Amino acid sequence: MAAGAAPAKPVAIVDIGSNSVRLVAYERLSRSPTPIFNEKVLCGLGRGVATTGLLGADAMDRALAALRNFKVLCRNLGVGELRVLATAAARDARNGSAFLDAASAALGADIELIGGPREAELSALGVSSGFHGADGVVGDMGGGSLELVDVRGATVGRGVSLPLGGLALLDASRGSPKRAARIARDALLKAQPIRVLEGRTFYAVGGTWRALAKLHMRARNYPLNVMHGYAMPAAEALGLGPLAERIDADDLAALAAVASARRPLLAYGAAVLEEVVRLGRPREVVISASGVREGLLFEALDRGTRAEDPLFAAAREINDRHARDPGHGPDLCAWTDRFYAAAGLPETADETRLRHAACLMADIAWRAHPDHRGDHALSAIANGAFSGVDHPGRAFLALTVAYRHGGEVEAGVGLRALLTPGRLERARLLGAVLRVAYLVSAAMGGVLPRTALRCSKARVTLALPADFADLASERCVGRLRQIAKLVGREAEVTVG
Repeated sequence: MAAGAAPAKPVAIVDIGSNSVRLVAYERLSRSPTPIFNEKVLCGLGRGVATTGLLGADAMDRALAALRNFKVLCRNLGVGELRVLATAAARDARNGSAFLDAASAALGADIELIGGPREAELSALGVSSGFHGADGVVGDMGGGSLELVDVRGATVGRGVSLPLGGLALLDASRGSPKRAARIARDALLKAQPIRVLEGRTFYAVGGTWRALAKLHMRARNYPLNVMHGYAMPAAEALGLGPLAERIDADDLAALAAVASARRPLLAYGAAVLEEVVRLGRPREVVISASGVREGLLFEALDRGTRAEDPLFAAAREINDRHARDPGHGPDLCAWTDRFYAAAGLPETADETRLRHAACLMADIAWRAHPDHRGDHALSAIANGAFSGVDHPGRAFLALTVAYRHGGEVEAGVGLRALLTPGRLERARLLGAVLRVAYLVSAAMGGVLPRTALRCSKARVTLALPADFADLASERCVGRLRQIAKLVGREAEVTVG
């Protein structure tokens, strides 16, 4: 931001969907948008539309009350730009136009009524925004419809919209999940995106599928409570229907994680997902928390910003906001580049981007008490509101920065299960390298370029200039020996 320029105002999106009406405000428009406020009301606008053709009076009253509430919230948040979208229920109902007029008056803003193909396009752009190199088919299941669209990186195919939303199926099947599965199968057989899904990823968007994934997480005792990027082998997705039925009957604790208004739709969401898997034969099902709203923000960015890596964008922002000296993060990237090259440690492109992201996030916990910095860093990164990284990558980042603060962290025991033994050793090594770097640089930029961490066949050498000689303390040498042990060398410090 230029000197003297006013800070960017929040941007907000209101999504008037068939099941929920939601307001999400973001700190600003960026490649890695951070939500600062998120509020939803489950109004059920789409309930009954498939059979009566009308929005229910009670549902409209709840939605209008929510929109009046959102108007005040946007004013209190200082929102600079507000976009409002309405989807399947409002476009399919005969009284949808009258409702939108009332909704626009309640919110004090224009409302864009989007068609099925446009909704599919925005969902796909949301997935492109939230995943690094997305490749598969996006399925966005709302209350009134299911949108399907092929996505390859930032290239989005032609989407289709099917009347397979949870509320629509509840009505059309007359309350029978088995009948709903047959309806879904008949519709999906004609959907072009299903034909290009085999062996690829199915990106599941929508609250009903997120709720099913929560139940799957609980059944697995999964160690990371982050929905975005949660991956299920396709075969396990076929068991979500029985899982939902079993938990609905037996496990009230699990149901506490799912909104009561959404519970009746779980069986219909499972029925559709199971038919997608049977017909499309994807390799895996991955949950995306990025959908239409994030797609709308992504579309508003310039081409250069859209091309940025979302993980790097988030890591740079963490570095700029939380590091003692933001110049130190890029120094760490270059310093570790030279060491890894000298040590002959092979890296894939993804391993390099994770190492660089860890360097940029490494000073996230310095304001915490020294006894708790490792735990603080691990929690902040493992549960951070950023995207562009899968769950094993998120675990690698969290554990690396925790190790940089002093070794094993009890809270990270579960996360270690998400990493291969080789990736876990890489996290320990990078954490050890960062421990030496911070001791030498005191977290200040411009210091590390005057030093070097070298590696030969026999030794790991920390090379210091003459005026840094007194930095070769017992503690520094001890940390250097940790690195040497991990790579099977001896440790030494040279000066001058």
